[in-house]
Amino acid sequence: MPIEIKELHIKINVEEQASKTTTAKSADESTIMKAVGESIEQAMNIEKRKKER
Repeated sequence: MPIEIKELHIKINVEEQASKTTTAKSADESTIMKAVGESIEQAMNIEKRKKER
């Protein structure tokens, strides 16, 4: 019996270290946000392909 996921909640905790500079923090944050965006996009593509079947 197939399982259908109607909602997907993603929760991420990011800890900032005080020893880093603000430039490094913003670069790390942008890298993290890119990774999160790509993973969400991939999850949506998988769900879209499942519905097309």
